[in-house]
Amino acid sequence: MIKYVHPVAGVVAILTIGIFWLSTVFSEIVGSQSTIVAVKTAIPWGFLLLIPAIAIAGGSGFALAKGHRGGLIGGKVKRMPLLAANGLLVLIPSALYLSFKANSASFDAAFYTVQAIELLAGGANITFLGLNMRDGLKMKGRLRRKAS
Repeated sequence: MIKYVHPVAGVVAILTIGIFWLSTVFSEIVGSQSTIVAVKTAIPWGFLLLIPAIAIAGGSGFALAKGHRGGLIGGKVKRMPLLAANGLLVLIPSALYLSFKANSASFDAAFYTVQAIELLAGGANITFLGLNMRDGLKMKGRLRRKAS
């Protein structure tokens, strides 16, 4: 069962972060102020899906690893603390701040500075999750490993 839960939770996590990221970019580029407010208000509610998905993916991944820490598993294990720290220390506080600022119609320099930081941090987490997905697919033989 856990071998099915892990990839599903990982896909939910990467898709959720991707939707947050793309929604933010599109709302800023082509959206109205009300669209930006709607996106910035919706993202914290998305944490109700994202946080359990990441926790389930991480927990099930550690269970599947069964203590192994080398090779592709080692890379995944090393990325998870970075992903978690980035989410807990940068992304969640940024999203809450931006939601507050957007709902106050306070689109000032601080808003856009934090927005830029959030987009960079979100891109990093998408990259970390993508690398973890790639390594998982390689371990399952669904992607070929490069010859060394």
